[in-house]
This record gives sequence, structure tokens and C-alpha cells, in this order.
Amino acid sequence: MKVTIDGNSGFCWGVVRTVQIAEQYLEQEGNIYVLGHIIHNPKEIERLRNKGLETIHHEDFERIAAEASKQGKTPKVLIRAHGEPPETYRKAMRLGIELIDATCPVVTKLQERVRKFYDQGYQVVIFGKKDHAEVIGVRGVCNDECIVVKTVEEGLHSVDFAKKTVLFSQTTMDRQTFYALRDALQVRVKELVVDTMQNIAVEFHAKDTICGQVSGREDKLAAFAATQDVMIFIAGHESSNGKVLYNVAKAANPRTYFIEDIEELQDEWFEGAETVGISGATSTPQWLMETLKTAIEERYATVPA
Repeated sequence: MKVTIDGNSGFCWGVVRTVQIAEQYLEQEGNIYVLGHIIHNPKEIERLRNKGLETIHHEDFERIAAEASKQGKTPKVLIRAHGEPPETYRKAMRLGIELIDATCPVVTKLQERVRKFYDQGYQVVIFGKKDHAEVIGVRGVCNDECIVVKTVEEGLHSVDFAKKTVLFSQTTMDRQTFYALRDALQVRVKELVVDTMQNIAVEFHAKDTICGQVSGREDKLAAFAATQDVMIFIAGHESSNGKVLYNVAKAANPRTYFIEDIEELQDEWFEGAETVGISGATSTPQWLMETLKTAIEERYATVPA
């Protein structure tokens, strides 16, 4: 059995940057906080926790500020790649918390563009998941006055076709559905039937803000998966792009299986397999895929046909 790791898998540059910033401060400070899980991968979270990275949430700000004040220190809190809404920065400033901003530059640019169109009076539509950390940050820059949809159907039911509209996307969503949503809205917003039965041209913009490092992997992953007898896709269950990329691999190779932990491997998956491919999300560390490769080679290399 030959086990191969997809050469195009693993951390995107935004995640690499965030982890590097975290490790740099951990070396300097010994311990720092991160607001929310640094990435959607439990194994990498555990590795960084062992180095001194403590995960906190917004409701912990007052506590850590009070504890640090008693010690005469300034608490340091890392903002992860997903970004945060403006209120988080204001609250940290009020409490004397130092923020280490590791927001992915792609996400920062998305927030800037949403704010620009919101200030110009556009109806803002976001293709994404309303409670995803990245989208919460984007909602914050437009005072939560936006429409967040996950499907074309939701968009058609939620959008006011009479308003000038701008469509954005969460950076880790799938491009195919985004384009379908764009096309469906574009027809209705551009030529809208009103009470006078006249066609009114309404300005509409669609901003493709899907991260190229996510969408750019889809074709390569599909090609790689198609060459393997079995595909194992390893990622955190909460990873949005992990779900997107897993579905790409599954479509190309029905014998594709999603796991978060090596212990989830099942013997029957490997029956008759001569080649096994491994891939992961943009939040899946290389070391975890290497560990998975070794485990498969040790456990299943001699599975009979």
C-alpha cells in the first residue's frame, strides 16, 4: 500500500502567519491568551496550549483584566485569523488589554470593503454562516445591518430587490454556490418589476471575496483524489473550508472519509486498497497529516485484498 500526502494541503498562509505570531509571543512572554480557538483543529490547539496559549472568550475580558491589574501587568490577547468586530477593540481598550492582531489580511480587506459599501448606503448581503467567527466580525463593521445567507433560496427570500445591493462572501465558502447566488440576485435586482409595471435598473455589485487559497485547491484536490483508491481527509469538524474541500474530494472519489482524529480510522475503509491519499483543510497542520500517514502505514499496509 502506498500512502501519499496531498502536496497542496495543509495550512494556508493566513493560518501560518497567525500560528507564527502566536509562537513568537509565547517564546517572549511564556503565556498569552487567544480570543476563541486559534484555528478549527483540536490537535493544533492542544499543541499550542502546551506551549502556554490559553483560550478565552469575550466574557473573560473583565476577569483577566482584573487579575492582571492585581499583578501590575497588562494582559495580552491574540486576535485569531478570523478577525473581530470593532466592539472587541473598543472593549479591550477600555479594560487596558493589549491586543495582538493576527487577523488574516484577506479578512481585514473584506471588512474594509464591507464598511465602504455600507457607508455608501448599500444593502449588504453576505454569503456565509451567520455565527461563524469571521462573519461575526464582518457583521460588526456594518452595525449588524446586513443579510447573511447560506443558500440561493435564502438569498431570494431575504434580499430587498428594490435596493442597491452589494454581495460579499465569507472567505471560506464554496465559489460555485456563490456564483449561483450572484446570478440569481443579479437578474432580479437589475430589472425589478414595481407597481408601475416599469423595469427599474438597480445598481448591483458582487464582490468575490472567497480566499483564493481555499478555492484554488479545489481542482487540484479533485485531481489528486481521483488517482487514489482511498482518500482520508483530516480536519476539525468545525472547519468551514474543511467541509467544502472534503465534499470536493468525495465527489471525485466516493471512497473518501472525513476524520478529526486518527482513532476514527476504520479497517474496512482500506480493504483492497493499493493507494491511499491524505489531505486536509487550511487549518490542518502538516505534522498531523504526517502522523496520520505513519499510522496508516503501520496499521493497514498489509490489509489483504
